[in-house]
Amino acid sequence: MKCLRFMWLPCNRNGVRTQTMCPVSTSRSTQQQHKQLSNGVCRYSTTSAISHCTALLYREHGDPTQVVQSESMNLPNVGETSVFVRMLAAPINPSDVNMIQGTYAILPDLPAVGGNEGVAQVVEVGSLVKALKPGDWVIPRDAGLGTWRTAAVLAEEDVISLPRDIPLLSAATLGVNPCTAFRMLADFEDLSPGDTVIQNAANSAVGQAVIQIAAAKGIQTINVVRDRPNFTTLTDRLKAMGASHVIKEETLRRLEMKELFKSCPRPKLALNGVGGKSATELLRHLQVGGSMVTYGGMGKQPVTVPVSALIFRNVSVRGFWVTQWKRDHSEDEGALRSMLDELCSLIRQGKLTAPACSEVDFQDFSTALEKAMQPFTSAKQVLIM
Repeated sequence: MKCLRFMWLPCNRNGVRTQTMCPVSTSRSTQQQHKQLSNGVCRYSTTSAISHCTALLYREHGDPTQVVQSESMNLPNVGETSVFVRMLAAPINPSDVNMIQGTYAILPDLPAVGGNEGVAQVVEVGSLVKALKPGDWVIPRDAGLGTWRTAAVLAEEDVISLPRDIPLLSAATLGVNPCTAFRMLADFEDLSPGDTVIQNAANSAVGQAVIQIAAAKGIQTINVVRDRPNFTTLTDRLKAMGASHVIKEETLRRLEMKELFKSCPRPKLALNGVGGKSATELLRHLQVGGSMVTYGGMGKQPVTVPVSALIFRNVSVRGFWVTQWKRDHSEDEGALRSMLDELCSLIRQGKLTAPACSEVDFQDFSTALEKAMQPFTSAKQVLIM
């Protein structure tokens, strides 16, 4: 069977990097690949010692548990400006699931490798690569890279390095949720120590990052979660991260909120990852001139804004998508670098930890996908290659 090497190609339809590929058959096991990869690294190369990888591909959109399959893929030679990496760990995020379902804002051409986030280790670099060296840890700069694979040959510009002195799970989950939390806290309101932020979906990965980053800056958080059997346990866990207050969604509509605001100022900023009535209730508690930023819609309901909030309280209603932020700042190397450096500093200080994670062997991806799609999921599924 004649095969094409996979390569990154611009897709004018939606702006996402896509892959052209076809599977190949081979008798070499993934375990043997990992052993060979770990035996050493080299500075320059035009022909990699590994000619293929194992990847989780989908050839049509649909239920991830049905359409994602493990297949072998050819790898191209390492070019002058490319790097050969072996993937170490990659999470399963809601955006990954939505992309496979065909409902996300950007969709790669099919067939495609799943996964938009993860951490890899550089094994070989091309002769013109300047910013990376063998042994470095790297993460994707943008969505659509296809991280659910054992190895890849990537353009140097598609990845950015991370320090290796942070935990593996923190590195694997750094590029999306903590960056989203960081930018929303930094870019929409001028927050100072003692100010308050209110958020729903507080137990999500973004919510946990918001709690920790805000606490490190002396900012109070009111954290809204859905009622559940283990509410007290969840409350204790979020407060241990630095949450100032943890409340149920129904509390937003009760007089208890007046008592709460005796101990903290009304929030300048509301972060909405749910939509629907939950978002409307967040708006009701903003101070005059405050902002609500929507970054997700887990409730699958539109955001309704009362006219009175706009006219009499002058609130701002904004949206945020970290992928667009990265693309808008793609020519500003320092913007992404400085944000990652600050987040890594918080990690080293013990002020920012990875969300609760379940490490799953790459071969058990089907189980991980099933768990990732269950409601009230308490742990992020992370594939370990």
